[in-house]
Amino acid sequence: MSREEVYERLTAVFQEVFDDDSIELKDETTSEDIEDWDSFEHINLVVAVETEFSFKIPMGKVITMKNVGEMVDIILSLGK
Repeated sequence: MSREEVYERLTAVFQEVFDDDSIELKDETTSEDIEDWDSFEHINLVVAVETEFSFKIPMGKVITMKNVGEMVDIILSLGK
């Protein structure tokens, strides 16, 4: 899976979780950039991402993610 493919699928997940079709993700995107991205929605987002990509993200990685770029890196590493 390419980085671009991950971004396409991840963007769809973010748009669904946050009910906002205008969301466009970049490596630098953080919770500060998306209005409703709080700690509760972060849990929903992680579950939706895990469902979309059919694997569990280890909790240690979940709590250390600083931006979407790191999330993509984790997805790529787990999807091998």
